[in-house]
Amino acid sequence: MDTSGALNIKKWVVMYPVYINSKKTVAEGRRISLSKACETPNCIEISDCCKHLKLPSAVEIDKAYPRDFMQVGRVRVQLKKEDGTFVNPAITSRKLLMQKIAELVPRHPERMKKQESQKVKKQEPQATTSTSGTSSKSGKGGKKKR
Repeated sequence: MDTSGALNIKKWVVMYPVYINSKKTVAEGRRISLSKACETPNCIEISDCCKHLKLPSAVEIDKAYPRDFMQVGRVRVQLKKEDGTFVNPAITSRKLLMQKIAELVPRHPERMKKQESQKVKKQEPQATTSTSGTSSKSGKGGKKKR
């Protein structure tokens, strides 16, 4: 049964993170509108979103995006079962799948943690820059006097 599962994955829809990346242009590989795209998604986030949508998925870390081989990783998603019926009737096309995943990625738990930690980091340097800013200004003044 394991061999048939591996063969079936080849028929699943391929989803590269570039397809829903708002930082990329259409020429670079984005496939949905900028307004619906999300910022720098990764394979794990896409896979987790597929699980949330109750779609079977498989992450292929060793695969690269053909247009930009530095973009490593892709996700295979099963949209249709063997008999041709949809796994999730709400998602009937690749385009719809990309839009749904792009909606979910910004709300991904890992992303929320990163945003919170970045907010904390941004608040700390502001306090330090205001005190160090005055000392750096006096340093610049010294150079001008020469």
